[in-house]
Amino acid sequence: MALAPETIAGLRRGLDRAIDLLLPPQCLGCGTGVDRVGALCAPCWRQVTFIGPPFCAVCGYRFEYDAGEGALCGACSREPPPFDRARAAIAYEGVGRELVLAFKLSDRTYAAPALAEWMARAGAELIAASDLNVPVPLHRRRLFLRRYNQAALLAQALSRLSGKPARCDLLVQTRRTPPQTRLGARARRRNVRGAFRLRGGREGEVGGRSVLLIDDVLTTGATAAACAQALKAAGADQIAVLTLARTMYAHT
Repeated sequence: MALAPETIAGLRRGLDRAIDLLLPPQCLGCGTGVDRVGALCAPCWRQVTFIGPPFCAVCGYRFEYDAGEGALCGACSREPPPFDRARAAIAYEGVGRELVLAFKLSDRTYAAPALAEWMARAGAELIAASDLNVPVPLHRRRLFLRRYNQAALLAQALSRLSGKPARCDLLVQTRRTPPQTRLGARARRRNVRGAFRLRGGREGEVGGRSVLLIDDVLTTGATAAACAQALKAAGADQIAVLTLARTMYAHT
């Protein structure tokens, strides 16, 4: 016999309390004991920069002063990106950068639900306007070595929060690109140009729909732009980008 939703929720709460007794929750940043899973201790919280207005109306680049509603950064003014809007939860610096790298490279996959909550707050408008979540894919070799795609984990966690479906196998990275870390903006765009496509026969899932592209970090926007181009080529109507973090230096 199927259990009622409230019964399932009660069982989950009881299981969570039991786990907390056996394995006390730790701060995502420093490992200090905290009151709930996925929380930050007060010192780490103060060192994370959560991104809010004023920022570029398109890419979300943080402004030092309020330039008015609809203001664009220099990069978006010169060359509008192929996506409509981009937002991020935190700055990719200090403790925020450490959190992202630990989640991405050190198997801290348990952090995904908490990190997705930050993203959901930062991207509430984008989520409300979207039809589905699509993570930036990893090349199959990189996925084999890392064992998980951090963007897909965030997309799935956001899907549970929003009720919007996650399509984690929709985009494919067709060739393995060199790491972008030390590349400038132009080199990054060359590096990922044509590296993504829609999986064959899946055009009907994006045609005429609003897609929310999910990734862990937005730097110059080159990867997001390449994925957006693939989605637009498949008929997507609107494309927004939501990331956990973004760099705060000027992008050119």
